[in-house]
Formats: sequence, structure tokens, C-alpha cells
Amino acid sequence: MKLLTSFIDPLSAAYLRLPGQMRGMLLLLCATILFSCMHALIRHVGEAQHPFEMAFFRNLFGFIVLAPFFMRYGFGILRTQRFGLHALRGTVHVGSMLLFFSAVTVAPLATVAAMTFTAPLFVTVGAVLLLGEKIRYRRVGALLIGFAGVMIVLRPGLGGLEVGALMALGSSGIWACALLMIKVLSRTESSITLTAYMAIFLTPLSAIPAALVWQWPSAEELGWLALMGSIGTAGHLFLAQAFREADATTVLPLDFLRLIWASLLGYFLFGQVPEVLVWIGGAVIFSSTIYLAYREAVVSRRTRKTTDPPLPPG
Repeated sequence: MKLLTSFIDPLSAAYLRLPGQMRGMLLLLCATILFSCMHALIRHVGEAQHPFEMAFFRNLFGFIVLAPFFMRYGFGILRTQRFGLHALRGTVHVGSMLLFFSAVTVAPLATVAAMTFTAPLFVTVGAVLLLGEKIRYRRVGALLIGFAGVMIVLRPGLGGLEVGALMALGSSGIWACALLMIKVLSRTESSITLTAYMAIFLTPLSAIPAALVWQWPSAEELGWLALMGSIGTAGHLFLAQAFREADATTVLPLDFLRLIWASLLGYFLFGQVPEVLVWIGGAVIFSSTIYLAYREAVVSRRTRKTTDPPLPPG
């Protein structure tokens, strides 16, 4: 234990001495690695387990990892007047997760990673249509470029559409709906309350479809599933902290590394060779989302300052 402490303490001190922007970039770098490893594990375990069952175990082990976190804050973090919206958000989130896990088991990891970049595009469209946000010509142009990138990856008319890519695209669209609900909830709820209700709802909701295809995993598969759930939760925690440490426009460009890690893992572990059009389309989509994030930051600075609501008493 002393040896471990002597190793960790200097690293922790060095990390705290870094500027906030550098800490945020380092955290996002770690998050991209963790998410890419989780996707590789989904692909590996998916050779024997159904995607629905894997989604359940990912949520179950993620909840176990977060349990000490909830115990620290107590039941006060569950106080809310928007229980129904939390439940709806959880349901939508599970739907997105089921599609995503299914996509990873049938499509190349690089293709799935490229499609996940589309979520901010759908969020922007949803914010205009559902939340009444205004959009100007520059953001419209970015949206059109982003969806052009989607067409480059999907290549309609140049052969059959890849089912896995379509599932990943559908997952991003559904996830965007969950993000819009989070956007609404964050006006009155703390980030800790949002995290708590996510963990509470995802496990039982994902158990329902998992029960329809259930088969008990072996001890080895259970170990891989536990690792998958743990690093997935760690990735989300790293991601959330990255956005607390630094501006989104500073750290978001590093998210493109997910496409690089996915290509490397797919090639070395599963023999997947990413197509050039996937890289081109992914870069186009990602560039448009970076511009949308930049414009969002500019508008936010002009119009308002957002703060995280305080923790409930207790």
C-alpha cells in the first residue's frame, strides 16, 4: 500500500499543478481511450452474448461502481419534482444503448465511432424544433456539411447500406433526444441528481429486454462484462470532469481520437480495415460538430452564464 501511495501521490500533485485547460484535455484523452476499450470489449463479448444482455450488465456493474458515490451524498440527491422526465430520459437512454451495442457487434469499430459524432447534429436540430432555439445561417451550413459527412460514410447508391452503420446513426439520434432532456433537466437539477437517476433507471429498464434473450454468462464472460461496465462508467466520469476543468471548445477536438483508437483496436484485435470514406466522412462530421460547439459557446457567452444548480440539503 505504501508503495502504491508513493507512486500515486506525486502523479496527483503533478496533475493538480497543471493549468485547468491542460487537465481537461488530459481527462478527455483518458475518456476517449476508455470508451474505445469499452467498445472493443463489447465486440469481443458480443461473439457469445446478446447485445441486450451486455447492455444490462454494463449498467449493472456501472451502478455498482457508482454506489459508494451515492452513499457519500445520501438520499438527498434524489429529491426532484421532475421524476417523470427522469424516467422518460432513462427509457430513451436505454433505447439508444440497445441500438448502439447492437451496432458495435456487427459494424467495424471505426464506422460506429464516426456515426457517434452525429449526436451534436441531432441535438442542434432537436433544440430548434422542440425547444424553440434560434438558428442562423452559419449553423445551418454546419448542419448541412455534417449530414453530408453522414452520406459519405453511408454511401447510399454505392451498394447496400450497412445495417450496423444505420443502427449507430439511429442510436445517435435517440441519444440526442436524451441529451435534450438532460438540457431541460439541468435547469433545475444538479449534475449529481442527473447521474443518480441515470444509474437508478438504466439497470432495471435494460433488464427487461435482456430477460427476453437471457443466457447465463460464463465466469470469464462475466469478468469481461464487469470490466466493460467499470471502464465505461470511468469514461463518463472522466468526460464529465473534463468539461468541468476546461471549456468545451478546448477539449472537444480531442474527441476525434476515438476514431483513431477505434481504427487501431479494430485492426489489431478484429482484423477490421477502416475504409477511406469512413475517415473522410468522420472528419467532415466531426468538423461540423466542432464548429457548432464553438458557435454555441459564443452565443452562451453573449447571452447568459450557466451554473450547475446547488446540491439539495442533506
